[in-house]
Parts: sequence; C-alpha cells; structure tokens
Amino acid sequence: MILIYPPVAKPCEPPAGVAILAGALASYGVQHTVIDANLEALQYIIENTGPETNRKHDTWTARSVRTISFNHEAIRDLSTYQNIDRYKRAVIDLNHAAEQHASYGGVPGIANFRHDVLSPVRSDDLLRAAETPEENPYYHYFSRRLLPHVQKGNSPIVGFSLNYLSQALCTFAMIGFLKQHFQGLTIIIGGGLVTSWMSHPDWQNPFQGLIDHLVQGPGEGKLLELLGVDTTHREHLLPDYSVFPVNEYLAPGRILPYSASTGCYWNKCSFCPEQAEGNPYTPVPLKIAMSDLHELKEKNKPSLVHLLDNAISPVLLKGLASNPLGVPWYGFARISPLLTDDEFCAALRRSGCVMLKLGLESGDQQVLDRMNKGIDIQTASLVLKTLKGAGIATYVYLIFGTPPETLPAARRTLEFVAMHKEEIGFLNMAIFNMPFCSPEAGKYETRSFYEGDLSLYTDFVHPHGWNRKEVRLFLEDEFKKNRAVSEILQKDPPLFTSNHAPFFNSLCMSQGKGFKRRKNSAVVY
Repeated sequence: MILIYPPVAKPCEPPAGVAILAGALASYGVQHTVIDANLEALQYIIENTGPETNRKHDTWTARSVRTISFNHEAIRDLSTYQNIDRYKRAVIDLNHAAEQHASYGGVPGIANFRHDVLSPVRSDDLLRAAETPEENPYYHYFSRRLLPHVQKGNSPIVGFSLNYLSQALCTFAMIGFLKQHFQGLTIIIGGGLVTSWMSHPDWQNPFQGLIDHLVQGPGEGKLLELLGVDTTHREHLLPDYSVFPVNEYLAPGRILPYSASTGCYWNKCSFCPEQAEGNPYTPVPLKIAMSDLHELKEKNKPSLVHLLDNAISPVLLKGLASNPLGVPWYGFARISPLLTDDEFCAALRRSGCVMLKLGLESGDQQVLDRMNKGIDIQTASLVLKTLKGAGIATYVYLIFGTPPETLPAARRTLEFVAMHKEEIGFLNMAIFNMPFCSPEAGKYETRSFYEGDLSLYTDFVHPHGWNRKEVRLFLEDEFKKNRAVSEILQKDPPLFTSNHAPFFNSLCMSQGKGFKRRKNSAVVY
C-alpha cells in the first residue's frame, strides 16, 4: 500500500503518525511506500520558481522569487537562527514566493494553505476539490508523482494522514485525482482531523462513494485489520523514520518527533477538545518510552527530539531527568509544583531539555479555577522563574475570551505577562473557540463563525459581553502594544512558531549535534 502525508503542514520534521503506521506495516511484513507529499510539494514549488513566476512586479515579490533557493537553504542553516531578523526575512520571503503559485483561488504557503472560495469545513467544498483536482495549485506535482507511482507499485490501497484543516482541500484533490484514474483503488483516511470529525455526536459520513474507510483514533490497529493482518499477539511497535528524507526538512538539523501518550493525563479542563471528543489517556509505559527514545536516537541521530504529548507526564519528566537522552529535547508540560524544584529543573536541563511549552491560558486565578485548570498562579510564577534559572526556555500559551473571563481578568493576564517578561521566552495568544462537542456548550447561546457541516467549533454569546470583537480589540489596542509584551512577541518565529523556537536557545545550539552550518550566511537582497 501507499501512505501519503498531504500538503500543507509545517515541513520541519517527519510526520509522526505516518511513521507509526510505517513501523506497524514493516513489523508485519506488509509492503508499503511512504510519500511525504507535504515536503515534496514545497520542493516542487522551489524547483519550479523562476522569473516567470513573478506576476506582481513589485520589489518584494521580485526579491522573494529571486532568492527562493537561498532562503530555503537559510532556514536549514543554524547560523540563520543567530539573528531573528535574518531568520524572519528568510521565512517570510520564502512563504511569499510560494504564494506566487496560487491558482483558481488556492494559495499555497510553506506552512498553510488557504482558498478564496472553498472551505475545509464544508463537505461540499471538499467534494468539489475532489471533482476538480486540476484546479489545485499542487496538481502538476501530485499528478506526475502519484500516477506512475500507483501504476508501478500496483498498490490497491492508498492511505492519507489528514491532521489539519490546512491539509483538507489538498487531500481531497489528491483523492479525486486517484479515483479518476484508478476506479478500483481503496482509499483510507485517518489522522487528527478525521478523528475530530467522527467524534461529533451528529457525525454522518458525507464522503461515501469517494472514501472507502475513515479511521478514528490511533490508526495502526485498524489499518492492519483492513489489510487482513492477524494482530492477536500485537506487541509494542516502534515508529519507522527511515522512510523519510530526514535531511530535507526545513530545520537546521534532524528533528525526531515522538509521542509517549495519547489523550491528556490531566483531562479535567473545561472546554478541552480532548475531553469533548472522549479521547482517553493512554500512556506508553515509562520503561518502554525511554527504551523507544534511546533506540530511535541511535537509529536516527537527531539534533532535537520533539515530544508530542498533550502534556509530558510527571513520570516521564522524572524518567528523562534521571536517564538523559544525550540530545536536546522539548515539549508541552503542565504547570505544577514539580517544576518549581531548582534541582529537578537543573536535572531536566542536563538531560537535554531546552524548552517547555506551558498552557497557562490566563493570569487570573478565578478564571483558572473556573476552567478547572488545576494551576495556581503563584506556582506558575515560580515555575517560570525556576525554568529561567535552569536555562530552559518557555513558550507560554494564553487563551482570551473564555466564558469566565472579563476585561479586568484579561488585564490581570497582561499584568502577569509584563511582570514575567524576563522569564517568558515566547508567547502564543489565541481567542477562545467553543468546541461543538463540549458539555459546556449547551449552557450558552451559540452562533456559527461560518457555515460548515464539518466545523469543530462554534461562536457563543459571552455571559459578560466579552465577545470576540471586544477581545480582538483588546489584544490589538492594549495587549500587543504593551512594551513588555511587544518585546516578547518580536522574538516569535513566524509561521513555524514553537517548532523552530528551540533553535533560538543557545543551550540547544551548544548541546545539539548534526546541525547544518554554511560558510557564507549573508542575507541576499
């Protein structure tokens, strides 16, 4: 069979879900081919960008088109990350050059895909994308790549890993193309976005006749079952990254993604999508997880390990602290008293931890309590200071506009951030979206952001009048204009955000191995 990871998602590391599927197929001797179409489509654009691509004739477009290859290489060069302005120029210009390949309303980017007419939250639009694959900006890439590949391999089954809305329209365009040319082909799709669709209580499959099987949740067991493989005595399976071009991703070194759990071990936060979708917490036992990480490290020689867990469990954090990987790593962790321990955080740093992503959400204690975050704001303050002292960068996530929040509460979050400007390395701000499946959604008057039968979130009438418009004005006119906040935001890597943020930590640069460095890294204008 053929496994495909479709455009467009951040092309900085191999897709972990496909690696797990590839490892499962390999373990049972199932012949398979893996195509990272997300990475390949970008490479196709880079290789096919020239003077004729410049349709706008403005200075920025002319420069970005002329320097597309240079900027592509610059993002894969560690020296670029020593200057945030140089890095920003390379990323933004590369993305702008990619956007010049827009067609029929579809606009490709290096980390996103948008369409002027079609929406990934409308099933009719996804079916339209399947009916007219030739209108997709990547058509010339995937038509040439897939047609001979399916013919040559005589593969009756093709699977797609669909995780993000930014991948949906391209996924269906590729499926439509394959169905037009291979009537007997079996199409399977799974991944995070498909799981979210199927978790909706009113889910009804609108893709019958186009897609043969939709897979909810972890897909390796279902995939093996569909292939007729006996998994009665199935053992723990190791992801297989050997099937990917690991040196070609947009990062200055190899990034190894690994998930030690599914779901969330806290699983108590109000409005949490994991809870709303009923995703259980299933951890990999510590001994196996540590064995996996060390074995994968030896096999793949990464420069950085990315732990994908919704929150790295305290058990795994302690395991990493006592059994260092010998390579830099980062991931999400819950704010807890464990991270206020100076000695423990120093041990985490020695183990290779260069950055922790922290879901603070709010700087107001009442908001945190009503959201059942299990976070004490004073503990959060101490965690930030302790991690800073240990040399571990922090990427802090905030959500504004939740039902318990008010303008005064939002201003307390601003005060908290300004007070900790030296400890917060990076900052992510989002406006709250109410999950359709959330039990709390029934407590409020809801209204749609946009029409779409596949929408995962809904707007709602805020009980305190703190609606999206007011939240947005606060963020733009007050929060972002605060000097302390502005200084933090200026350090954020555009488009790649937290995926590239660890490379701006000097500890990562000093401890990591296998980084790419160019002799001449001057900016080209």
